[in-house]
Amino acid sequence: MCLLLFVQTNDEPVMSWQEAYRLTWNDFKAKPKYSSSAVATAASGITFGFSIRESDDRVISFTTEVHAHFYPEQSWYKPERADNHVLGHEQLHFDITELFARKFRKRISLLKTTNDVAKRLRAIHRNINKELAEFQNQYDTETDFSRDIEMQLQWELFIKKELKKLDYFKSAD
Repeated sequence: MCLLLFVQTNDEPVMSWQEAYRLTWNDFKAKPKYSSSAVATAASGITFGFSIRESDDRVISFTTEVHAHFYPEQSWYKPERADNHVLGHEQLHFDITELFARKFRKRISLLKTTNDVAKRLRAIHRNINKELAEFQNQYDTETDFSRDIEMQLQWELFIKKELKKLDYFKSAD
């Protein structure tokens, strides 16, 4: 089990994170990678865009969009080895992506409108993606890719609590 982080390109189908929706194996559309030792891969990432309004060479406002997305056509599993426990591990990867989308929105909410806001938005985006990748790797390492059942349960409780703390910044359903 591993996670890929993407920035959305072209018209690749995506699924937005929703609190009430849990992934199913039917959401994993890519062919299994039998050359990999992984049982499954949930491809998810944060997409981000912004627009800036200027007047008299001064930035007067900005708006942003931040989404946690799952990429079905990049996600795969090995049916003969996958089970609900593995699916829960992959779901948590997607939940972690949502957690970092919330952290990103919170950081954006603290920004003041200045002439260098575009530069600062890009820097926050870069940093949040770096932090997300490191956190996803830590999750896989500490849970031994879901094989450590006790640690997997601890991570599930931890992520649920962290999502709740940032509930104000959750993705709109």
